[in-house]
Amino acid sequence: MTLLSEDQSSRPQPCRLPEPGKHIRNSLHQFSTDYSGSKEEYMTSGESVVDQNMEPPKRSRGRLILHGMVMFGREFCYAVEAAFVTPVLLSVGLPRSLYSLVWLISPILGFLLQPIIGSASDYCRSPWGRRRPYILALGIFMLLGITLFLNGDAVISAIVTDKSLKSVWAIVVVMFGVVLFDFAADFIDGPIKAYLFDVCSYHDKERGLHYHALLTGLGGAFGYLVGAMDWGHSVIGKLLGSEYQVIYFFSAMTWAIFLTVHLFSIPEQPLGKAPSDSDLTPQSALRLLGSHSNVYGSLAKEPISLPSSVPDPRPRSFSALGEANAVTSSAKQPNKAQKKMTFRSLMKAIINMPQHYRYLCVSHLLGWTAFLCNMLFFTDFMGQIVYKGNPYADHNSAAYATYERGVEIGCWGLCINAVSSALYSYVQRFLLQYIGLKGLYFMGYLVFGLGTSLIGLFPNIIATLVLCSVFGVMSSTLYTIPFNLIAEYQREEEEQMKLRGNYEGPRGTGVDCAALTCMVQLAQIIVGAGLGALVNMAGSVIVVVVSASTMSLLGCIFIALFIKYVD
Repeated sequence: MTLLSEDQSSRPQPCRLPEPGKHIRNSLHQFSTDYSGSKEEYMTSGESVVDQNMEPPKRSRGRLILHGMVMFGREFCYAVEAAFVTPVLLSVGLPRSLYSLVWLISPILGFLLQPIIGSASDYCRSPWGRRRPYILALGIFMLLGITLFLNGDAVISAIVTDKSLKSVWAIVVVMFGVVLFDFAADFIDGPIKAYLFDVCSYHDKERGLHYHALLTGLGGAFGYLVGAMDWGHSVIGKLLGSEYQVIYFFSAMTWAIFLTVHLFSIPEQPLGKAPSDSDLTPQSALRLLGSHSNVYGSLAKEPISLPSSVPDPRPRSFSALGEANAVTSSAKQPNKAQKKMTFRSLMKAIINMPQHYRYLCVSHLLGWTAFLCNMLFFTDFMGQIVYKGNPYADHNSAAYATYERGVEIGCWGLCINAVSSALYSYVQRFLLQYIGLKGLYFMGYLVFGLGTSLIGLFPNIIATLVLCSVFGVMSSTLYTIPFNLIAEYQREEEEQMKLRGNYEGPRGTGVDCAALTCMVQLAQIIVGAGLGALVNMAGSVIVVVVSASTMSLLGCIFIALFIKYVD
């Protein structure tokens, strides 16, 4: 999502060459002559630099929207999981002290394996492309996970007759479904973004990310809206058996349709398949010539000089995500000299990064810990604290019906959060010129911390629903401001290098973005390991909002003291 406003300089300008065709033909001839003697090594190391540096054709708005529909489906299913995972686990008999552990397994796997799987997709040789096989496999795992999550109890009840065994197997199957879904849903975002970068030009990447962000917000809103409906007494609820089966029907249908649309939205070129000569436009030819210049993570090579009259084919964008993605995509090029990203190399990069980047990672960790404390258990908080229901009561009792009603109203609150997040992302543009990035960062944490404090102090229906809007302020802040700060830090570094006469490439923004992603998973590990124990010690779910408020206000203090200010 683009936060900073774009001016004319940030828009792609036509590339003008002094003698169209002549310089390109001569340079391409020189390029082929220089590398004709080492073609085998060249192909094995990079599988044709043309693949990675060819400027893809301009994509239509319809194609980009179809490509982004997968984010609608993913966020729809994510919303269903966030709203119902705790009520479902408690309803099958999972002890209160263990219910947060379900969030612990998937982020540990992601924290360890995500760099490895991301690197493997860079080298996939499937004729269907590098990214789509991974997206399809992870999409199937998501569908299987949500099937077990929402239908596990009903399936086990139909198969197992012994009551004690039925409870144990229901917990095992539902937990396995949640972990499988969460694992696949977390991992699929990387290949989806890489797929977008591979098939789109630089300008279309930003347009595509805008549609991704928009459809993500809409998907979350519709997912929470479906969860807020009382399907148990409807015709479709009676037909399918229960409320959970109705929600599963909508989730599975939405995900299957939008995943299919996404996979066939834009053709993906397989690794190693060189494009035809007719596809070499002036802009793509310049990228071809520049492919042997130094990139982040590669060894030094002999630069190829271009005429001074040739402008930079990739104009600077003032969008933070666009700037990050430009470097990330270049860092993903399968070049022999480039090291594959592993967990060890990622940790080494985080440890050795400049101090202000590390401070940004710490503040991001505090923010996500606060946000996840509240979001993952909010519907349970509504059912138990606000509505005073009991998830452990018999399913045909009034106490359990009251709890379910609280969960439904909690879904409405999360729907308000999704809508307010989308609206606040546009309000940020106007606030930026008055309080700056650090001010926006501080304000997002402060508003969330105060809002969750008030929810804990006054847990009534109206006040809680109104204050759900502050969740959206925090969500939009976490998804945009840290990446904008990284882009600004990098811009300052580039300017300082120019003043010193140092023309080496700046730090790799892709590594910094990967570090921020790891903070999200680490926050989920902290919440999963600690929050259940805190709830058990306190004997009340109100500790959820207290923990969220405390972590958010600590983040405010940290931002004020340690986050580097940028103009």
